[in-house]
Amino acid sequence: MKRKILIYLKYSGLLILLVGLFAFARKRNDQRKISKVHVEFVEEQNPYVNELAVNKLLIQNQGRVTNVGKEILVLNTVEQELDSHKMIEHSDVYLTVSGELKARIKQRTPIARVDAVTSFYVDVTGGVMPLSDSYSAHVPLVQNVSEQEISEVFPLLKEIQKDEFFKKHVVSISQTTKGNYELRFRVYDFRIVVGEVENLKNKFRNFKAFYQKALRDQTLNGYKSVSLQFSNQVVCTIK
Repeated sequence: MKRKILIYLKYSGLLILLVGLFAFARKRNDQRKISKVHVEFVEEQNPYVNELAVNKLLIQNQGRVTNVGKEILVLNTVEQELDSHKMIEHSDVYLTVSGELKARIKQRTPIARVDAVTSFYVDVTGGVMPLSDSYSAHVPLVQNVSEQEISEVFPLLKEIQKDEFFKKHVVSISQTTKGNYELRFRVYDFRIVVGEVENLKNKFRNFKAFYQKALRDQTLNGYKSVSLQFSNQVVCTIK
């Protein structure tokens, strides 16, 4: 009986010791100062927001992030501050065991630039984002379109973004009359009359078939406009 009591006391003492060591280590870890901030941009993107701007966001409402006790840093709050930035789509902020604060940043991706009194980008979701001080995106210029009309023209912008041929060649999109659009290519000076934003896949497919034939015939420089408005037809106006 004595032996059982001794064994029980032994294991109880060992358990208390382990709990104490764990609590001590955790307290020391919580009190450890954040020694370094590391910013990582996920995916290969142009720098619409730079590391300096992210660091400013990390510290603006938290005092100094470095040399601050970990227990007073609320990571969710830091993420919310980053996600509120108009150039950032999503962020993930976490602490390493060595006291390093890491922020993984996914930037928003612009697909067009709208020419307005105050110009702005349209991103892949159809949202409006401001121009960047760090980088100018090489995207098509949209003209004669207001911010209120972005949702109307967005399907056209998205289709251009998804189609490698049009993404490579289109430099501008203009609204000619209400709800009707035309495109301009980088090399050739003819207008591509899309008309209303409907049946875009079919219109683009028809144009590419025309383009390949005209390229072989070396007639592309002879056109003033190419209209895709009519069903399964490409109607050209010669200069």
